Amino acid sequence: MREIATVVDIAATPGHVWRILTDLERYGEWNPFIREASGTVSPGGRLRLRVFPAGRRPMTLRPKVRVAAPAEELRWRGRTVLPGLFTGEHRFVLTDLDGGGTRVVQSERFFGVLVPLLRRSITATAADFEALNQALKKRAGTMPERSAEPAAGNL
Repeated sequence: MREIATVVDIAATPGHVWRILTDLERYGEWNPFIREASGTVSPGGRLRLRVFPAGRRPMTLRPKVRVAAPAEELRWRGRTVLPGLFTGEHRFVLTDLDGGGTRVVQSERFFGVLVPLLRRSITATAADFEALNQALKKRAGTMPERSAEPAAGNL
């Protein structure tokens, strides 16, 4: 098993950050890493994500949503066709900061026999997470917040 994690503090409410993260259709407007996304953001829902890792070929992933707790956590898990080769579990954990704002921890845990062989690619992915974090921070600062409570659903 291998894990990478990045952290960003955003001057917006967890609900606002959640709405941006779950508005999959608009990822292409702001997200440099996951430029295309669709699917159902609810536990058991299937996503289609087109990722563009820096310096590598784009890939299409079809993970299953494991957790969709509005304004708290979004987690999905994807794997290769054959179980045990390579599995990744991606998480966004949002924490309400006492002084205002949201801390976002973006992480991924990698499992399987291919993990040691993909060590360099996994390490490089941390930079892609950082780019996503900074783009999310910028997006949250340019999108007006709404007062409505966040909700998961079909996107």
